[in-house]
Amino acid sequence: MTVLPVSSSVPPAAPSPADGRPFLAAGGLIGMLSVIGGALAAHLPDAMFAPAGRSLAHQAVEMGIWHAPVLLAVGILLAVRGRRILLLLAGAGFVLGTVLFCGAVAWTGVTGLHPGPVAPTGGSLLILAWLLLAVDGMRR
Repeated sequence: MTVLPVSSSVPPAAPSPADGRPFLAAGGLIGMLSVIGGALAAHLPDAMFAPAGRSLAHQAVEMGIWHAPVLLAVGILLAVRGRRILLLLAGAGFVLGTVLFCGAVAWTGVTGLHPGPVAPTGGSLLILAWLLLAVDGMRR
């Protein structure tokens, strides 16, 4: 009887455009919401914001607009490279982190109320997502 060697690394699944679709959609939606948020932050009257809230709204928009193209890139990489766990985790971290961070900062800008540790949690997820993307980029 012949025993085949067991490989310690599992090859990624065959590439499929469907692998990247959720992240392409999320990138498009976050980009769209960031443009809408930018327009609102620029044109709404000061009375619609908490003190210094317009600046916070602009910061939320900036973080969203920077992470939307990253989500598009993750979607394209998944479609080309196939399902890779680090890319999937990075994409999920970018989506959840962007929504939590930008949502909390925008909420604070409009209401003046701080929703607890939501923004730091979102920021931490974004940092982790960037790390996962970097590690995946170093792998074959």
